[in-house]
Amino acid sequence: MKKIVPIVLCMYVNSAGIADEHFKVATVISDQTLAETAAAAPADRVSDQPVVHVESAEGRLGVGIVHRPAIPPGGPIQAIQHHHQSEVYRVMAGAGILVTSSTMAESVPIDADGYVVRNLTGPSDTGLIEEIENSQPIEEGDIVIIPAGVAHGFSEISSPITYMVVRVDPERLVELKSP
Repeated sequence: MKKIVPIVLCMYVNSAGIADEHFKVATVISDQTLAETAAAAPADRVSDQPVVHVESAEGRLGVGIVHRPAIPPGGPIQAIQHHHQSEVYRVMAGAGILVTSSTMAESVPIDADGYVVRNLTGPSDTGLIEEIENSQPIEEGDIVIIPAGVAHGFSEISSPITYMVVRVDPERLVELKSP
């Protein structure tokens, strides 16, 4: 695995260049923290581990590490669709085919009071992508932006994939987590 670049979440600065009085801090997440979190993920199943969730003027910002084991092509495409939360991925290791759609079949809401909604994704649904609107290979080093409301999943993971995810929670629904 290549060296992981440390990430800094800078809090909102308004157009005049003056920081909001309540959000005058930066949160630094070391490459060591990201690497240790990635190394702790079970290799044989999907793992989504929050590293930090902080306040900002626009809502909460979260960083986590997601690991997904290899999956062969041709099976059903399991997907998730976040109602209000956008995500940015930075692929740390592995490769796969990411697919997106504006719709999902067999859509089921994730428990609003459960761990996933309260600690990771905010209100979301799971289901199957049957009508692929976009399909792109992604690999180590790539950055992916997934706007809120876009169903996304993998049609294939040729090499187990691990990515850092930055989540933007404008409704402040996901619980805060210190680094």
